[in-house]
Amino acid sequence: MNSPEIPEYDEPIFPPEATGRTEVAGQSIDEGKGRIFPCEGCGADLKFNIGQQELICPFCGYSKQLVWDDDETIAEQDYASMLDQLATWKLEGEETPEDEHAGEQEIHCESCGAYVIFVGSLTSTSCPYCSSPLQREDGHKAPKRIPVDGMLPFLVTRQKTEQNLKQWVSSLWFAPNDFRKQGIKGNFEGVYLPYWTFDSMTFTRYSGERGDHYNVTTGSGKNRQTVRRTRWSHASGSFQRFFDDTLILAAREMNLSLVQQLEPWPLHQCVPFRQELLAGLFSRTYEVELDEGFVAAQSLVRARLKADVENRIGGDTQRVHDMDVVHDAITFKHLLLPVWLMPYKYKGELYQLMVNAATGEVTGERPYSWVKIASSILAGLLVVGAVLLLSQR
Repeated sequence: MNSPEIPEYDEPIFPPEATGRTEVAGQSIDEGKGRIFPCEGCGADLKFNIGQQELICPFCGYSKQLVWDDDETIAEQDYASMLDQLATWKLEGEETPEDEHAGEQEIHCESCGAYVIFVGSLTSTSCPYCSSPLQREDGHKAPKRIPVDGMLPFLVTRQKTEQNLKQWVSSLWFAPNDFRKQGIKGNFEGVYLPYWTFDSMTFTRYSGERGDHYNVTTGSGKNRQTVRRTRWSHASGSFQRFFDDTLILAAREMNLSLVQQLEPWPLHQCVPFRQELLAGLFSRTYEVELDEGFVAAQSLVRARLKADVENRIGGDTQRVHDMDVVHDAITFKHLLLPVWLMPYKYKGELYQLMVNAATGEVTGERPYSWVKIASSILAGLLVVGAVLLLSQR
């Protein structure tokens, strides 16, 4: 959809008395508290338009494209250097990240004058009174917090998300009939979730055993039978493997199983961090610290390396006795990835839905019809019984 042509105005369409502002249109409010993005045409608040990937005024239709300079890139950060920096901040006795963002903080809405409560690590939201987008600016740029390197913009619109949700509901096996008929009612909220990505070169030494199966015949006559046995032999070796963008969720109190089902993410479409992309959306800062995130990344890497080791040992089966993994050249990025969230209720129970706002992948909790499950099991047993009866005959 093309943006409407905007006439030039010497003064905003809405006077300061109507908007509750006294600043000049086109200037961003930034006092280390909250940030909004006034429309240069009328002074109302711009919001990020997912379909057109630009800021658009919902009142006069003014649009503002987001442009990145050539020197703006998403750079890998040195992991060891950042740990040293974090340790220095701690020794200096400065506020820790937990101190800076714990508890509640009041943010003054410049549009209507209300005060909005930011809880914990929440850094952007909408004013509950006038729906103006607000942000706690220092959440991403505080000097004692690791800054955001890049973000994956919302690429899937709310309308497309609702269409994907209908298809997801209709595809559910063993869902109650009334649930499939009525569908899910609720409102999606756009949320940016914090992630760490880690790159590292690994060197792995391993030792174990290779098992090769063979068959032997034992007994005679009616007792004659073929038995499978395994011949074991020692195996050891070493190898290198580079891991790129091992992804770790940096938010707590999330359903990790659902979040992991949103993968894979098109990380190649990430852009350098811009506050404007948060306009009208929610965002959380990281709660899992950098070193804790790398511990989780090591666990994922080790599981993948174990599969590599078993592959290298070969044979029909394997035993891995020892695996020594060394990480080198470790780098990281702090990213924000987009998710559509919707909590909904069915027969008094609360369920959670998540949609990857870059790919449209839907996942979530859902109700089951135990009548359908029981009927399916009974039907299966009847089929098995009929087959056995026919085979006996």
